Amino acid sequence: MSSEVKTKRRPFKKFTYRGVDLDQLCEMSREDLAQLLDARARRRFQRGTKKKETRLLKRLRKAKKNAPELEKPECVKTHLRNMIVLPEMVGNVVGIYNGKTFNQVEIKAEMVGHYLGEFSITYKPVKHGRPGIGATHSSRFIPLKIIKRLFHNLRLETDSLILDIIKL
Repeated sequence: MSSEVKTKRRPFKKFTYRGVDLDQLCEMSREDLAQLLDARARRRFQRGTKKKETRLLKRLRKAKKNAPELEKPECVKTHLRNMIVLPEMVGNVVGIYNGKTFNQVEIKAEMVGHYLGEFSITYKPVKHGRPGIGATHSSRFIPLKIIKRLFHNLRLETDSLILDIIKL
């Protein structure tokens, strides 16, 4: 019984996209690949690829070709958030613009068929801190906070005036 357990090995799960291996996806023509993608991506491919998209693919191929063996290729920056991830892009590093910075993303096989913009978030998730002045009913009745809020609205930045008023 223990010998049976030792002989069982868990092989790595090979990636398939809708039943097709990644190697076969890379060899497919764009028309055949479009038939495997969802309807939105199919419509996009029917309209044809734009000049900017072909230029990005050319730069990605060049970066992958110039990369030393067993190392990641150089990052290729782009503003094309609406570019669909193709199988030939797998393994590349893309800097996707989020409106402020370029987020470096390594393209993996699981990303095929998705938009580049899905992997570079455009907003900063909210981190809820302590409530501000006047945010709750209990904080309204603290006189010092009310005076500070009034002076803040008047753009008086000196705390000495506030302290003088409190002493009166």
